[in-house]
Amino acid sequence: MTVTASSSQRLRKSSLPVPTDGGPQPASTSDDDDFTLIRRVAANDRQAFEILYYRYGRRLYGYLSKFLRQPETVEEVLDDVMFVVWQKAGRFDYTSRLSTWIFGIAYHKMLKALARAPKAPADPGSAAPECSDQGDPEGIIERQELRQTLAGALQALSPEQRAVVELTFYHEYSYQEIAAMTKCPVNTVKTRMFHARRRLAQLLVGLGLSRSTMGQEESA
Repeated sequence: MTVTASSSQRLRKSSLPVPTDGGPQPASTSDDDDFTLIRRVAANDRQAFEILYYRYGRRLYGYLSKFLRQPETVEEVLDDVMFVVWQKAGRFDYTSRLSTWIFGIAYHKMLKALARAPKAPADPGSAAPECSDQGDPEGIIERQELRQTLAGALQALSPEQRAVVELTFYHEYSYQEIAAMTKCPVNTVKTRMFHARRRLAQLLVGLGLSRSTMGQEESA
């Protein structure tokens, strides 16, 4: 993940280790590796923190950018999340995946940032992922348009409902894990998904897309 000058300044002011481009980026992300790293972070091991930052920074940035409109706000919230990880690593209880704990912190920081942010019109294109298929130009355009349409539909959901959709389909967390992240009962998570699916179905039908089209995009 690229660390901007403003991001580095915030990290220094917070007394956090400042990751630099070209730092350690291990391929393995097993729970055992994560548990070892968070134990080291709890012991104020700065190298372990850098590894965690690189391991989760890109994923967290992508997740937060689905909700927050300005890149500088995304960076600021990401730094806040990692500051909490650095400060409270010793409070992680090892009863869940480390990623569940970290994404839970990100979820609550995101909601607070949304509450402070001025309301702005949705911009579906800014949340649409890039397509890497270089062999089919027409297919690229079609998939980009579909992703933009789905991104726009997601923007019509409440942040709580959108989070359940994002965490389920794009980050592959279970309802139980999402309940732990959001600190609400599993049945509440299921209810949010039910209403999100129903709302998305209505929006997509109105845009000329079917449920099967949405299912194809989710599995892509």
